[in-house]
Amino acid sequence: MRPQDDRRSPAGRLTRCALLCTIALTIFLAEAQLPAPVPIPGVKLGLANIVTVYAMYALGPGDALMILLGRIFLGAVFSGQMMTLLYSLGGGLACYAGLLLLRRVLDRTQLWLCSPLSALCHNLGQLLTAAAVMRTWAVTAYLPWLVLSGILSGLFTGVCAQLLVRRLER
Repeated sequence: MRPQDDRRSPAGRLTRCALLCTIALTIFLAEAQLPAPVPIPGVKLGLANIVTVYAMYALGPGDALMILLGRIFLGAVFSGQMMTLLYSLGGGLACYAGLLLLRRVLDRTQLWLCSPLSALCHNLGQLLTAAAVMRTWAVTAYLPWLVLSGILSGLFTGVCAQLLVRRLER
């Protein structure tokens, strides 16, 4: 079977999604071991989003959602921090919704632009989740810092996703 035929077979599709979920989970867990780049809660690079952005454009919305949810659930289980499940789910689903809308407007040559916008959606989703969990809007004081960090880290992950798509298309 040729490498491109695995997209058509159910077993090949499942295998590809499982591998991408594993890669995203590994990146997530490795990044969790790194010290925070700045002393602001919620600020991190979000390198696992490279896989989500790639999956949205290369495999489609259904597979991207399956990979995202698998990574979020397994990341919470393996890290032993079940509270992160709420924050990751809130941010991840907001990011996914943003990617779904952006996919209609931007094509795969514009992933570098798509990723910062989806990172902003992720940060807003996490802030809304935090406000609901803590029952206060005081957490929105972090919004300017999260917007800035989301744009910067989103640009980095977007460029990485762009390079990944180009590399894998060959």
